[in-house]
Amino acid sequence: MTNDTSRLPAVSVGQSASFAGQQPDLASAGGRRRQSRLRGPQSALRAGNVAACYRCAATVTIPGMPANRAILHVDMDAFFTSVEQRDRPELRGKPVVVGAPPDKRGVVAAASYEARKFGVHSAMPSRTAYRLCPHATFLRGDHAKYSRESERVMSILRQFTPLVEQVSVDEAYLDVTASLRLFGTAEQIAREIKRRIHETTGLTASVGVAPNKFLAKLASDMRKPDGLMVITDAAKLGVLRPLPVGRIAGVGKKTEPMFHELGIRTIGDLQRFPIATLRARLGVWADEIKARALGQDDRPVEPCGEAKSISNETTFEEDVSGMETLERTVRELADEVGRRLRAEGVRARTVQLKLRWSDFTTLTRRTTLPEATDDEARIAQAAIQLMQAELKEPRPVRLLGVGGQNLLRAPRQLDLLDRRSDRRDDLNRAADAVRARFGAKKLRRAGEL
Repeated sequence: MTNDTSRLPAVSVGQSASFAGQQPDLASAGGRRRQSRLRGPQSALRAGNVAACYRCAATVTIPGMPANRAILHVDMDAFFTSVEQRDRPELRGKPVVVGAPPDKRGVVAAASYEARKFGVHSAMPSRTAYRLCPHATFLRGDHAKYSRESERVMSILRQFTPLVEQVSVDEAYLDVTASLRLFGTAEQIAREIKRRIHETTGLTASVGVAPNKFLAKLASDMRKPDGLMVITDAAKLGVLRPLPVGRIAGVGKKTEPMFHELGIRTIGDLQRFPIATLRARLGVWADEIKARALGQDDRPVEPCGEAKSISNETTFEEDVSGMETLERTVRELADEVGRRLRAEGVRARTVQLKLRWSDFTTLTRRTTLPEATDDEARIAQAAIQLMQAELKEPRPVRLLGVGGQNLLRAPRQLDLLDRRSDRRDDLNRAADAVRARFGAKKLRRAGEL
C-alpha cells in the first residue's frame, strides 16, 4: 500500500453517508485548548521530529509532511444539543437550544438542527433565539457531561493515529498518512471512525478527508450533518471555484466587502486575481489567502502540544459600561479559566484581559504574576486591575475576555508558613468536584448571590 492520498476515490457526488453503510458524498475529480493524549500505533510513524506530550511526558515521532497527506477533520454534529436529545428522547426531532435562558441576558451556545431551521444559531442572544423559535426547549446545558462525551470521541480517534489535534470540545484533525498501511484508505478510516462514534456514543459526526487541514475542514462543513466528503488533490480547485470567498477562514463579514470591491466574490475569482495587486491591498496576508484559494495549506497536525493559553470570553447582549457588572463578569470568566487550568494540570504565569468596544475595535492587555497560578481569585484580581487601568472613564464594552498564558506544568512552590495557599487549593479542588458532579451553576460565590 502507498502512503498518499492518490488512493482516495475520485468519483462523482453520491448519496449522503450513514452508519448503515451507504456510500458517502465524494468530490468529483473533475472539478472551529488542546486536550488530546498520545495513544495508538506509534510504530506506524515515519522518522521525523520528536515532540513531548505536556500532559504525560510521552514522546511521539512526528513525520515530515509528505507532498500527499491524508488529513481528516472530524466534527460532531450539533454536539451539545445532540447529547441532550440522546439522553432525553422526548426532545428528539424538536428544536433545542443550549445556552442562557431566554429571559436572561446571555447567548446561545448551541442550537439543534431543528432550531437552526428557524434561524437560531450559536452566539445569538437567547432573547433573539426565543423570538425566532418560541417553541424551542432552552437548556443551560451540562458542560461536565459534554466534556466526558468529548473524551470518549477523542479516545476513538486515537485508536487510528496518535496524530490527533483537538481544536475544540467537538472537533479534531487527524493525520492518518502513516496509518494507511494499517487501516486501509483514508475514506475507509473515516467511515470506520463514524461507525465507532455512533456505536459508542449514539452521536453522529461529519468527516472531511483531504490532503490538508483547510480542505478537510471545508469538506466536513459541506456535508453536515452525518456526512463524509473526500476532496482529492486533483479535485480541489474545482471544488473551491464556485464557493463564496467568505468560506476561506479569516474572511469574515467585515472583510468580505473589501474583496467584493476588488471584484472578488468567489474563491475562483481569488484564484485568478493577480497576487501583486492582492499584496498591495492586503499586505502579508495576501500570500496566505491566495494559497487557501488554491487549496494549499502546509500546517501540520500538532498532537498533544502544550496549550499556549486557556481563555474564556463573553459577548454582552447590550454594551456594558458599569464597572460593577464588568468586574462581576471578570470573576465569572476567571472561575472557568481557573477550573480549566486545574483540569489540565497547568498554571498560568501571565493573565490577559481582552476588551472589545462598541465600534468592534479590540484591545488586549497582559500582566505577569510573581508566580504561576491556577487560582481564579488571583486571576480575577489581576484582570480587574488591568481593566481598571484601561477604564478610568466609563466606556461601553461589547466583549470581555480573561485568559491565562505562559502555562507551566511545574507545581507551585508551597510556602510552608502560608497555610492559606493550601486551604485555597483544597477549596478549589472541592469546588471543582461539586461542579463536575452537579453542574457549574450549583456552586456560586457568596458575592454573586
